[in-house]
Amino acid sequence: MQLFDVYPLYDLKPVRGKGNYVYDEQGQAYLDLYGGHAVISIGHSHPHYVQKMTAQLEQLAFYSNSVQNDLQIELAQKLGELSGMDDYHLFLINSGAEANENALKLASFHNGRTRVIAFDRAFHGRTSAAVNVTHNPSIQAPLNKTFPTAFLPWNDIDTACAEINKGDVAAVIIEGIQGVGGIYVPDPEFLLAIQEACRKNDTVLILDEIQSGYGRSGRFFAFQHTPGLQPDLISVAKGMGNGFPIGGILIHPKFVAKHGLLGTTFGGSHLACAAGIAVLDVLKQEKLIDNAANMGALLQKELLNHFPDIKEIRGQGLMIGMEFDFNTATLRKKLLFDEKVFTGSAGNPNVMRLLPALSLGVEEVTLFLEKLEKALLKTKNMQLA
Repeated sequence: MQLFDVYPLYDLKPVRGKGNYVYDEQGQAYLDLYGGHAVISIGHSHPHYVQKMTAQLEQLAFYSNSVQNDLQIELAQKLGELSGMDDYHLFLINSGAEANENALKLASFHNGRTRVIAFDRAFHGRTSAAVNVTHNPSIQAPLNKTFPTAFLPWNDIDTACAEINKGDVAAVIIEGIQGVGGIYVPDPEFLLAIQEACRKNDTVLILDEIQSGYGRSGRFFAFQHTPGLQPDLISVAKGMGNGFPIGGILIHPKFVAKHGLLGTTFGGSHLACAAGIAVLDVLKQEKLIDNAANMGALLQKELLNHFPDIKEIRGQGLMIGMEFDFNTATLRKKLLFDEKVFTGSAGNPNVMRLLPALSLGVEEVTLFLEKLEKALLKTKNMQLA
């Protein structure tokens, strides 16, 4: 049997990782500024993470949600404390798409409606409901288009409020920072206007913090850069488990729980919770959220100083998009890869994404700037040839 050909692959087989580096079979180090799609939050093979996972694996890796699990309670309490959302409730699942899937379901249960508002360039997942609110028709199969979705312009207050005020919208779903779309930060006024319209019309506001959450933006959630914003539902995943599959929804207490309303087989397993607890421990003990803010500011400043030809640099914390005036595929996949650096792509082929672990240090920032300078010089020479 062969694997189904889904992804174009780099010519690399990482066999181990440490901090902000991965290593191939020959021991060659690669600077990882992509973190496996923004998943690696505290660094590869962090000692505390390894210890917690190993100890839990030796005790009990899994049992179903038909029994009590103190690790779920500990995870919820620590997440509430560190995020500042301790009055919310937590539903644990396995992935970001699953989180958005269930968030949309909760919204529809809440007000009985079916129409959803999402935004241009949005990416919320590939499962049935999540892909229906993803602004990419090429990955929507006919059976995915199960409810009406309006895709609206980003940061356009008048258009968004006019749609919400029609009174028939089940939910508005919006990323804390658009990731796959190319790293676009919402205006605070835009978010607050949406919130006001949602509250007025009993429309559920869903903040997708799957990529932008867990400290990546320099706050625990990216929406916390907007004072006064309080979403009804917050979807999380990616950095939540530092590589172990885990996701969740933070649910405002106004939603009433009912047995059978939601469910999951693997979500909130003992091993998944151990991963989630270890991540929160390290984020707190090593002040990695502050580090993300500081290193992100340094990285953006140095990029602006060293590379004035970059068309635009966007983002917050360690969620950065660099837009060039050319397709970055060769720069990323050939020239930077030759320099032993991993970066990410975006829906816009001219955008390169940087999504490193939140433990990124000055030494790695300096190394990346040196590598990028070499790669861009080769790019310029190729363009002139």
